[in-house]
Amino acid sequence: MKILHTSDWHLGRSLYGRKRYDEFEKFLGWLAQVVAEQKIDVLLVSGDIFDTSTPSNKAQRLYYEFLCKVGQTVCRHVVIVGGNHDSPTFLNAPRELLQALNVHVVGSKTEKIKDEVLELRDSQGNPEAIVGAVSYLRDRDIRTSEIGESFEDKNAKLIEGLRQHYADVYQLASQKRQEFFAKSGRLIPFIATGHLFTDGGKVVKNDGVRELYVGTLVHIKQDLFPEEIDYLALGHLHVPQKVGSKEHFRYSGSPLPMGFNESNQQKIVLVVEFAENKPEVSKLKVPVFQELMQISGNSEQIVDEISKLKKAGSKAWLEIEFTGKDSSKYLRGELEKAIEDTELEILKIQNRAREEKFLQQAGEVKTLKDLNVFQVFQKKLDNEDLEEQERKELSLCYREIVQEIHESDTNAE
Repeated sequence: MKILHTSDWHLGRSLYGRKRYDEFEKFLGWLAQVVAEQKIDVLLVSGDIFDTSTPSNKAQRLYYEFLCKVGQTVCRHVVIVGGNHDSPTFLNAPRELLQALNVHVVGSKTEKIKDEVLELRDSQGNPEAIVGAVSYLRDRDIRTSEIGESFEDKNAKLIEGLRQHYADVYQLASQKRQEFFAKSGRLIPFIATGHLFTDGGKVVKNDGVRELYVGTLVHIKQDLFPEEIDYLALGHLHVPQKVGSKEHFRYSGSPLPMGFNESNQQKIVLVVEFAENKPEVSKLKVPVFQELMQISGNSEQIVDEISKLKKAGSKAWLEIEFTGKDSSKYLRGELEKAIEDTELEILKIQNRAREEKFLQQAGEVKTLKDLNVFQVFQKKLDNEDLEEQERKELSLCYREIVQEIHESDTNAE
């Protein structure tokens, strides 16, 4: 059995306002071709299929066209679970219809655990794998609040809720495996999915990876997952990586760079082959569909780098950081002239000299665009006469409100 593991497509995401539909379309076309050429039996997508809970018509079209293409290959099953960016209601809406294409969708925690334990069958109709299709587990799905509980108690309950959910999924999966083993004498693999942030996970600055749970004490360690999982297909972190020392616990990472800080990162999808329930994991490099480049320096250095790109016929999107001492108010005009008659495109210019000059004049004053929503709230608290405990409780309440906003399913009735 051959599995392909991918996640974090973020269909519909833009970069500094620039739409990226051409990239998404090329990636999905490439992925469908890989599924066909590699003779993939099972495709696993571990969350964040879309970038928002209300994806555009174009993003939806790309998604459904891709599923139709995969349905025409030898791939027997597609398993899709929701991420924190996805709307569970939106993903689940066509679930029954998609089952006709052997596409199994689990948008969120289900009412019955059996709906998250999928029995995948081979071309002869025999069970070939059990998949614990665990989506992003929202705080309210796995933890009940109590009056007067401490910050630490909330975190402990959250961890225990995650652990218990995976234990429940494994218990039912184990039962199904044993039943089939008793009939056939063959032990089929148990594969689980997830969309979460494990302890020690690598991230890249400004990659858009959002804190999933309120507070900073939530550390999801690898021992939270049942040891009996033969392969764990995770999503949420955009950097491909193992979980701790586990070769078979993996993040596939995002297939496209979500920002310029990921531009030098090799994007991959993971192919997993099972031989006697032992997974062999290999990486497939995702082609670069749109080059992103960061250029830093003074005016002369930046223009020189652009000239090199121009000679090479580059079509890169550029993020430029001006670090010269002169604030150069004509910088944008100079750079726009430098890219004339090319297919280069400047998406952002950051003028460090001008910013530093402004900050020196303004002291500690910062604009709202320099602060995230939590920093704004902390500045508000700085202006209030509060005890430390009051400040801590208000910060926690505020984080819970922000999380509730992020996790609200606008498609639900």
